[in-house]
Amino acid sequence: MKRKILIVDDEPNIVMSLEYTFKKQDFEVFIARDGSEALEILESEVPDVVLLDIMMPNVDGYQTLTQIKNNEKLADTKVVFLTAKNKASDIEKGLKLGADKYLTKPFSVKKIVSEILELLN
Repeated sequence: MKRKILIVDDEPNIVMSLEYTFKKQDFEVFIARDGSEALEILESEVPDVVLLDIMMPNVDGYQTLTQIKNNEKLADTKVVFLTAKNKASDIEKGLKLGADKYLTKPFSVKKIVSEILELLN
């Protein structure tokens, strides 16, 4: 069975490169441009992992993570922050809210893929 990933980011270039790479890794890829779109997708899909930006329009990554963690159906879904917010306080907040990993931009696509594969194995 294909693994599923939901990529949540408002930056089209990031989304495109990640989508391409994860499809090559045989993932089924879902895309959302903000937290509210992500939550809509999560009503019908249960991905193995959500790759989540923090600074987005409408619903930010912190709020989105909180909603995911409050949804029993998504209890096994891993959440990885991918964000430009790289202060220790931001990282601490993200992990406290329940993120499984906290990765910062700029990033290497290879590193993201290996981190996510490691998390899922």
